[in-house]
Amino acid sequence: MPLPRRPPPRDEPHRRPRGARRLGRQIALRRLAHARPLRRGLEGRGAAERDLQPILAAARDAGVAVTPLDRHDLDRLAQRHAADAKHQGVLLEVGPYPYVEVDEMLGLAEQRGERPLLLLLDLLHGPQNIGALLRTAEACGVHGVILQDRRAPEITPSVVQFAAGATEHLLIAKVTNLAQTMRELKAAGVWLAGMDMDETAEGVGQVDLDRALGIVVGHEGEGLRRLVRERCDFLIRLPMRGQVESLNAAVACSILLDAAWQARGFQ
Repeated sequence: MPLPRRPPPRDEPHRRPRGARRLGRQIALRRLAHARPLRRGLEGRGAAERDLQPILAAARDAGVAVTPLDRHDLDRLAQRHAADAKHQGVLLEVGPYPYVEVDEMLGLAEQRGERPLLLLLDLLHGPQNIGALLRTAEACGVHGVILQDRRAPEITPSVVQFAAGATEHLLIAKVTNLAQTMRELKAAGVWLAGMDMDETAEGVGQVDLDRALGIVVGHEGEGLRRLVRERCDFLIRLPMRGQVESLNAAVACSILLDAAWQARGFQ
């Protein structure tokens, strides 16, 4: 869809390997409930039969064949795709993650009659960081998450596991040039707020978050890249009362996402 022009300012400031596996029972159930590429299910012999019944039934309904395996073989496959794997007796083999276009996120917001709420990750790394942040984004009703394609994190089985399956309910895009995408979002009426601990950044309580908004979070140690930082309409910091100088990037961004949702009246 064509991107509308941005309204005048207010007086205020890589592909995943084929045959990747999803780990765990709840993640498998969420994945089976969505019409995305599925290959087969892998069930560990000796797993609690009663606990696996809902998953096996969902697999049958989705037309997914299930292959029983010895527990040792299931452990070996899980470790191959995620070093800290906890498969709970079931793996789901799927196709590549279905990334979308940014326009689809704006379309979803329009379809819901809501102002866009987007999350932009500027080279944030670490499956635990990314997974935890995606989980918060889904819980707060974010319409989409945008990743920088170059040196960007992939949606791997580990990320899916740390996200508790939230990846299956989110629209996620990978773009070649994040700064250029930010320019296009601004033209579409989206305000961009960069997370930064700089003293020039405004406190989260001083900024109106009840608007079409994209929250931009940078690398855990290096923060936002220069051009990405310059593309932001304003910078936001979280006030700190204790002795620590800053929060983990995923934790800080999760707090900001919840604040944006609260500014919308939790709607």
